[in-house]
Amino acid sequence: MGQDRQRIDKWLFFARVVKSRSLAAKLAQSGRVRVNGDKIDQPSRQVAAGDVLTVTLDRKIMVLKILGPGERRGPYEEAKLLYEDLSPPPVASDKRPAALAPFREAGSGRPTKRERRQMDKWKSSGE
Repeated sequence: MGQDRQRIDKWLFFARVVKSRSLAAKLAQSGRVRVNGDKIDQPSRQVAAGDVLTVTLDRKIMVLKILGPGERRGPYEEAKLLYEDLSPPPVASDKRPAALAPFREAGSGRPTKRERRQMDKWKSSGE
């Protein structure tokens, strides 16, 4: 094995795509990683600079072009140097933005615990 090639699970871990190498291996085995369009099922698959990975994560799809092998799992700034992000921009959903919490005037709706205690005190003093 030359220095220019690396196992896919190690590369995914070094590039900070996943949190651990065992998660990277499970991701590769689950068939949610494609190398140059071919679905893989082995974490031992070798990748090199120029390969294009398509990784399906829970909430997004990442398309990454490998620029080089990793030597260690370093900080995010170092990990960004291992790939070029070719991911499409997120699709705008039809959902409207979350509305602000509805405003309620004081005294409308159910009484608070404090207000209930005050009413009970007032009722008991009137008898």
